[in-house]
Amino acid sequence: MTDPFNRDPAAEYGRAVRLAPQVRRVTAPNPSPMTFTGTQSYLVGEGEVMVIDPGPADPAQARAILESLGRGERVAAILVTHTHVDHSPGAALLKAETGAPVFAFGPHGAGMSAEMAALAASGAEFGGGEGGDHAFRPDETMREGDALEFGGARLVALHTPGHLSNHLAFALEGEGGGVFTGDLVMGWATTLVSPPEGDMAAFMASLARMSAREDAVFWPGHGHAVEDPAGMIAHQAAHRRGREKQIVAALASAGEATPAALTAEIYADVDPRLHGAAERNVFAHLLGLVSEGRAEAEGALSPAARFRLTGRPGAA
Repeated sequence: MTDPFNRDPAAEYGRAVRLAPQVRRVTAPNPSPMTFTGTQSYLVGEGEVMVIDPGPADPAQARAILESLGRGERVAAILVTHTHVDHSPGAALLKAETGAPVFAFGPHGAGMSAEMAALAASGAEFGGGEGGDHAFRPDETMREGDALEFGGARLVALHTPGHLSNHLAFALEGEGGGVFTGDLVMGWATTLVSPPEGDMAAFMASLARMSAREDAVFWPGHGHAVEDPAGMIAHQAAHRRGREKQIVAALASAGEATPAALTAEIYADVDPRLHGAAERNVFAHLLGLVSEGRAEAEGALSPAARFRLTGRPGAA
């Protein structure tokens, strides 16, 4: 399958770039192996502006957002796709400057499935993840189908768990619209799914749900606009299915293995700096296999456990 990602590293910082009549983008100066060129903050609407994902707790990004407003414009609402530290902490800075209310699904961990909540309460060590913003609290919660309308633009919330349980995407309705996908579907790379806040089964369901919408464009939390959403979703779903097949094959060959050992084998051609994130993806796939009865862990479920196939249908 053709690689659909745009990995052009060019980025403009400190100013807004117009993407559509109602959409401006301000890239945060936090490039890294996990954020690509940086977190994308979006200004939606004219006059009364809605800001999506104000980014990290960086006064420079808050200042860039405010300086991107036109004469007479104000921030009317601050929306957050999810509570990772590169997306949500800037909401507090922007609210302090503007007084605008903050909207999100809920605090970190909101919406977690019973299975993932039990895993979170198990006491297992899960590694660093991408960094949860545990202090975040929205002024107003948004659920599936809730809408905000300011500045001639209407945004509708889509609950899209998987990357995080509290992940929202926001659909911009009308001509020239699209979907702000946060980290569900990105323009430069596949998405990290790190249990227990991340859930591979939920992630795959969210991809399927987005595929059925047939949107014209995605504006992601990192990377360039996705101009072929259907092709990108198909690529990412196939990628996940391929990784699962690799994990099953590696387990069949080894008999049993830890997520770390599987990662070293399967991701041998990937930048070692990303192996920590890759290991959490492998663990997420293993949890999915366990939930389907196709694999089991030796002892309690944890990233350090040894996993083996059960021999049940579909396991090999």
